[in-house]
Amino acid sequence: MKPSMRKLGAAIIVMLVALMANLTYIQVVKAVDYRHDPNNRRTVLEEYSRARGQITASGGVVLAQSNPSKDQYRYQRVYPGGAMYANLTGYYSLRYGPTGLERLQHDLLAGNDPQLCVEQLSDLITGRHPQGGNVQLTIAPAVQKAAYDGLSAKGYVGAVVAINPSTGAILAMASTPSYDPNPLASHSEDVQRKAYNQLVEASPSPILDRTIGAVYPPGSTFKLVVTAAALQHGFTPQSQVPGAPTITLPDTGGATLSNYDREACAGRGGASVTLTQALAYSCNTAYATVAMDIGAAALKQQAAAFGITGDNSSIDGFPVAASRTGTMETASGATDLGALAQSGIGQRDVALTPLEDAVVAATIANGGQRMQPYLVAKTTRPDLSVIDQATPVSLGQAIPASVADEIRTMMVASENATPGSGHIAGITIASKTGTAEHGTDPKNTPPHAWYVAFAPADHPKVAVAVFVANGGDRGLNATGATVAAPIGRDVIAAALAGLS
Repeated sequence: MKPSMRKLGAAIIVMLVALMANLTYIQVVKAVDYRHDPNNRRTVLEEYSRARGQITASGGVVLAQSNPSKDQYRYQRVYPGGAMYANLTGYYSLRYGPTGLERLQHDLLAGNDPQLCVEQLSDLITGRHPQGGNVQLTIAPAVQKAAYDGLSAKGYVGAVVAINPSTGAILAMASTPSYDPNPLASHSEDVQRKAYNQLVEASPSPILDRTIGAVYPPGSTFKLVVTAAALQHGFTPQSQVPGAPTITLPDTGGATLSNYDREACAGRGGASVTLTQALAYSCNTAYATVAMDIGAAALKQQAAAFGITGDNSSIDGFPVAASRTGTMETASGATDLGALAQSGIGQRDVALTPLEDAVVAATIANGGQRMQPYLVAKTTRPDLSVIDQATPVSLGQAIPASVADEIRTMMVASENATPGSGHIAGITIASKTGTAEHGTDPKNTPPHAWYVAFAPADHPKVAVAVFVANGGDRGLNATGATVAAPIGRDVIAAALAGLS
């Protein structure tokens, strides 16, 4: 064979190998990406030719469903719950693809999940139009409504999370501002484009899920974590702690820290108070001192036991921002007492998601046992037979049951000392408020308002965290008691009414 023929043969072989490699790459490696590419019209038409599965809340309330359509796509995705559930459902858009649960559960909802292989084969043999599977959430509609309405009625930017303390099931997960996903699911590209542009250009962002997507200084609600650590390091609910209006912080060059309105704790004129009184009246000077007494290591260890580790996590596929305690050390590694004191009142670098603050309350309510929060109750086939059912998962004992009981009693005293509307007749609530400074000029920036609670205190059925950004409608005068607490009590009332 001539050298030129050998070279030609070698080139052909190389080209064939390259072609086979490229086909393998396209059909095996990139197949999933191409299938889910919103620009793949063949896939889009195929998926819209079948009834996408439902997303429902507790009790079968429909949050997302596919209705017959008279256009080329055959089915129209609609969201009866609209903005109230948008942070959970997301949207299923021809132009922009799926988000939220529509994305996380896409294969199941679209009928492509391997767990639906029997149905897929049956549909192929019988010629029936295939259908997607369904996703049922743990969300209780009445609780979600109370949470969403409580935030949106006054135009608050914020979040509410409600949890069943004994199981970890999420009963409400509301974020405001929100958006209507229906225009984004329209079959009109112009309608989709207009809705999307409005969504991404809006400020504050409706896309951000403030329940899990960002962290905020928790203010005095973090005193629950400090209390848990203190009760395991020599303190009791009756321990005497300083009640002075103002203290000077160590390692700060003379910076001071004060109680609210620079008043003495519990009106005691600067005299010492019990730890219970310090929590009930949210005394900063007392808790800064307690934090310095127990030390940074003990505080961080206790925070980690509650799940505040600084690590990212997820809930049923939803990414959860990392809650953190922040740095309490100097550059040399020594304890920065000033930073530790500020951290003890939930300021400095301490930052939590509303979900994590709800978990702290739920853990105390559950006798110190921390449960894994979950959102998806079960998934089902088109005939509603169960594919997967959630089961509660314990993440360990964050605090001894005896300590949880002591904090419970202290939180009842805190609720009794907390003003604001919404108190529920005949129901004892255990709670803690928070008013958190933030920003580059914190003294002149409206504070964040917080409220965490559980009820009934002696047999908890629901734990809640309420976060309202930037003072809500109270500006610089905002407090957790006046802004967040009324919402939290309404959410608790809705939850308990649903259990009666």
